[in-house]
Amino acid sequence: MGMVRVRIAPSPTGSPHIGTAWQALFDFVFAQKNNGKFILRLEDTDRARYVPESEQEIIDTLKWLGFEYDEFYKQSERLDIYKKYAEELKDKGFIFEDEGALRFKTQKEGETSWTDLVGNKTITFPNNTQEDFVVIKSDGFPTYNFANVVDDHLMEITHVIRGNEFISSTPKHLMLYKAFGWIPPQFAHLPVLVGEDRAKLSKRHGAKGALEFKKEGYLKEALLNFLALLGWSHPEGKEVFTIKEMISVFDFKDFNPSSAFFDVTKLEWINGEYIRNISNEELEKRLDEFLVDHPAKGKLGPIIPLVKERIKKLSDFVPLTDFFFEKVEYEKEVFDKLLPRRHPEADSAEGSHNLESILKRVIKEMEGMGKNWKADIFEQTFRKLADELGISVTAMFQLIRVAISGQLVTPPLYESVKILGEEETIKRVQEALSFVKSSGKLA
Repeated sequence: MGMVRVRIAPSPTGSPHIGTAWQALFDFVFAQKNNGKFILRLEDTDRARYVPESEQEIIDTLKWLGFEYDEFYKQSERLDIYKKYAEELKDKGFIFEDEGALRFKTQKEGETSWTDLVGNKTITFPNNTQEDFVVIKSDGFPTYNFANVVDDHLMEITHVIRGNEFISSTPKHLMLYKAFGWIPPQFAHLPVLVGEDRAKLSKRHGAKGALEFKKEGYLKEALLNFLALLGWSHPEGKEVFTIKEMISVFDFKDFNPSSAFFDVTKLEWINGEYIRNISNEELEKRLDEFLVDHPAKGKLGPIIPLVKERIKKLSDFVPLTDFFFEKVEYEKEVFDKLLPRRHPEADSAEGSHNLESILKRVIKEMEGMGKNWKADIFEQTFRKLADELGISVTAMFQLIRVAISGQLVTPPLYESVKILGEEETIKRVQEALSFVKSSGKLA
C-alpha cells in the first residue's frame, strides 16, 4: 500500500459546520496512527456558492483543533489538469459533449462493488442505476465527481474517509477509476450525524461550526473527545481520553455504522470533566485567552478555585463572577424572593422584621466586626443575628449574597466576601439597602 495518505476536502461555500471537524478528526487520527500524511484540499469549483472568507475559516478550524496538514491544494488552481484528463477519457470514448458540457458515459451492464472499511461490508450497486453524469461543466469548471477522482489519484490518496451520504456517488467514482485504468483508494463511509430531532446535521439544519463552539467556551480537547465518540467507540469503553490515546488504539472496526447522535448535553458533561481535571493555572490561562476585553483578565487567580467545580464551559464563568468586577445591578424581582418568613420559634414581634431593618442590622454587625472577618466568626455572627431576628439562617445568608452580588447564585459566600474585601462588602450592602428603600413595599 505504501505510505498512508488521507485528505479532508471541504467546499468553501460558507462557515464549515461541525461535521467538517468531525471528519477531519478521523482523517488526522488515521494518518497519525500510520505515520502517514494529512492533506487539505479545498474543493472550490462550485463558483456560484463559493464564499471567499470560508477558506480562512476552514484553515482556522483545523489550526485550532491541532490538525496540522502536510500539503495544501485548491481545485480552482488545477483547471488545466482536469481538462487534460477529460480529453484523455474523451479520446478513449468514455466522454461525449452535451450542450457545452462534457458528460461521462456510464457502463450499464453488470454491477459495481467495494468493501467499505466501516462495517467491513461489501456494498454493491447495479450499473443500470447510474446515469450518465457531467464531468466538465459548460463554464469550464469540473464537477465534484470528476475533480475528486482525478485529485485523489494524482495526490496518491490511499484512504478516502467521508460521510455515508457519498456512498451513492462511489459507483461513479469507481467507474472513472476503471476508465482511467487507475487503482482506487479504500473507502470508509462514516455514519450520519444527526441532531436532537434525529434529522441529519447540516448547515441548512443549523449545525454550528467548530469555531462557534470555541466562542461558547468549549475546550478543544473536550470537543475532540466528544467528536471521537460520535460513531466510534474506544475499545476499552472509555468515555474520556486524549487524542494521543485515541491514535494509539484507533481502528475502523470500532465504528458503529448506524447514525451518530450529536448530544450537546454529553458535550457539556465532557467539557466540565476536562475543566475540573486541568490545573488551576491552566484554567486561568484558558480563561484569560477566552475573556477578550473583560475586566477580569489578569485577576482570575483567587476566583478560579471558587468556580472550577461549578462551570461546564468557559462562558459560564462570566455570569457567575461578573459581580466581582462590575457595578451590581439590583432587580426588584430578586428581592421579592427574599421577603423573610418568620422563624417558627420566634414570637410575632421578633418575626416581623422587613428587608430594610434586616439590612441595617447586617451593616451594623459588619461594621462591628472590625478586621476580624474570619470564616468561623463571620458564620457565627450572622447565624446569631438570624436567630435574634427570627428568620432562617438560609434566608440571612441568601440576603447577604444578593446584597453583594445582585444574584441568587454565586460562588461560596464567605470566599466571595474575602475577595471583595470588607470595605467593598459593606458598601454593597449599603447600596442594597438604598435600593430596598427606594423600592417601596419591599421596605
